[in-house]
Amino acid sequence: MLLHLLKSKLHMAAVTETELHYHGSVTIDRELMDAVGLLPYEKVLIANCENGQRAESYVIEGPPGSKVIKMNGALAHTSSIGDRVIIIAFVSVTEEESRKHDPRVAILNEQNEIIDQFIGEVYPQRDSQTQPLS
Repeated sequence: MLLHLLKSKLHMAAVTETELHYHGSVTIDRELMDAVGLLPYEKVLIANCENGQRAESYVIEGPPGSKVIKMNGALAHTSSIGDRVIIIAFVSVTEEESRKHDPRVAILNEQNEIIDQFIGEVYPQRDSQTQPLS
């Protein structure tokens, strides 16, 4: 049996471009890809925080340092420039592998700069005052 777990997450990325007349995909700055371990052509789920739309696509590598998050093809219908999105990749692992699995997460600001990042925790505990939601 395989379990599907979070692998990579770019949280609150800002859409910088849209291009309807393109064959599809999402273009992501190579440095942002590397920060969370995304690979070219990897399948991703994109959730738009502005309008609630979700779509699946695959990653195209953008120029390093460009901060680009570009919705191509049909994805261009799901987002407008400036929309904040969550880009998520999952991995299939065995139960044994799941015990050693650590997702990689980066939180971005409006300029697609990483303001926080962590491995192994979706919501890291920053201090003893932090409590999980019940």
